[in-house]
Amino acid sequence: MLTNHLNGANNQNLAGNANTVIGQAPASETQDMFTKLLVAQIRNQDPLEPSDPSQFVNQLSQLSQTEAMQSLAKLNSTSASVLESIQTLALGAQVGSDITVQTNSVRLDGSALKASITLQGASATNTVTLIGADGVKHDVQLGSRGAGPQQFSIDPVALGLAPGKYDIKVQTSAGALDAIEVIGRLDSVRMSAGGGVVLKVAGIGDVAPSSVTGFNGKSGASLAAANSSTAN
Repeated sequence: MLTNHLNGANNQNLAGNANTVIGQAPASETQDMFTKLLVAQIRNQDPLEPSDPSQFVNQLSQLSQTEAMQSLAKLNSTSASVLESIQTLALGAQVGSDITVQTNSVRLDGSALKASITLQGASATNTVTLIGADGVKHDVQLGSRGAGPQQFSIDPVALGLAPGKYDIKVQTSAGALDAIEVIGRLDSVRMSAGGGVVLKVAGIGDVAPSSVTGFNGKSGASLAAANSSTAN
């Protein structure tokens, strides 16, 4: 019978498309939409060949799974936002403190920078190379150093370096190091347009929290500035 054939086809189309439509709907509309689709499916089924009841059970199960996944996604998004807010507040309390950042570039403004490298073993030659926007290389010879953390400073005035951004590399007797650690003052903490946390560090620029390797407290100069501000 043609009518029965058409009804059966409609029933199959409704059943096949129900989960797709539900998956695209907001969570608040999912339950009501499923009920309407279920009623429409029952009305359009072939009375001589009714749908298998197990199909309805499967659809209800799929509905529950969809709602659970939507709830979980919403919960994860909310948790991520809360964690970012907590991280921003915690880092904000460190503004004015000196922090250690792992980086492969620095931003010089005339002030000397404190930095360090960690050597796995003794190294007879150690060279820090700074490369400016003009591509010119400026080498700082550290001489022979032993194993472990090795501190040094970068004085742009003594080196004749103009203010600006410089890529920084280190070459040792054992090979090149990927990055160095620079100590700078944490000037500000802000949220980026994409929702991440961005730190502005003196002598380096904008960095991600994952680049921070240590919090060193406030230096004497920072404490004096803070006390002066409070007194005023």
